[in-house]
Amino acid sequence: MQSTIANTVQFSGAGLHTGRLVRLSVMPADVDHGIVFHRTDLTGDAAVLPARWDMVEQTPLCTRLINDEGGSVSTIEHLMAALAGLGISNALIKIDGPEVPILDGSAAPFVRKLVLTGVTAQDSESRILKILKTVEVRVGDSIARLDPSDGFHIEFDIDFEDAAIGQQSRALNMRNGAFVRTLCDSRTFCRQSDVDAMRANGLALGGTHHNAVVFDGAQVLSPGGLRHEDEPVRHKMLDALGDLSLAGGPILGRYTGVRAGHAMTNKLLRAVFADSSAYEWVDCDPATALSLPGVGVRPSDLAMSA
Repeated sequence: MQSTIANTVQFSGAGLHTGRLVRLSVMPADVDHGIVFHRTDLTGDAAVLPARWDMVEQTPLCTRLINDEGGSVSTIEHLMAALAGLGISNALIKIDGPEVPILDGSAAPFVRKLVLTGVTAQDSESRILKILKTVEVRVGDSIARLDPSDGFHIEFDIDFEDAAIGQQSRALNMRNGAFVRTLCDSRTFCRQSDVDAMRANGLALGGTHHNAVVFDGAQVLSPGGLRHEDEPVRHKMLDALGDLSLAGGPILGRYTGVRAGHAMTNKLLRAVFADSSAYEWVDCDPATALSLPGVGVRPSDLAMSA
């Protein structure tokens, strides 16, 4: 069934790139509402930003929604991953600025509050995007692909020159609370050289060693080191879940990313929806529901064991 949250939950903090303090509320919403952002500091149609693949502006550093009236909201991927990972299909997100707060750099702060407030089933069936044939996009050595599957799986491979990252690969069946236990506490990461370049271009103004894992060659500069030995590839999978959720419903398929990022995942969704033979929307029967994120999540999963 479709679902929403039981009560409003609130967050506040600085945006990763703008450094601007923002306040955000995730509120219950009716069936078929979907996930919609509402900028309370804007008026009219500019304030309304549905979380959809066709609203995304192509950017490599984060996922940014923009509407025809010039309204936008950026760095939505961690919150979207939290909603998707908990199976929340309907929510109104009110925000008083242009960027979702980065918090600790992962989805865990969002997940904790959403799980503790509760998820409420609604009286309407979910619709699922079923992948019917392989769709792949390539840009240089980056690949993003969706294959047919009887569940929802994410596989990711990364390869960085920095010895502290190196080559990492991971695959995960996303059913039965796997996102909460395995991925949601993995933080965004970057290299010190990337930080220097972004700062020089007026970006990453809200970034610190406490809300991102910063690498410099063989060193991890962030206090406390890594939460997981393969935290970078886990975070890439977290981002992919958030970006794929912009399809408008759960996906029945296998996503593979190789050196992919936000822009590649959005290109992949655009390629899927450009080919009517590649997908179909189907009703979610009970057996299929068990293979999707969100089903089986328990408060005890917040222990987030690897």
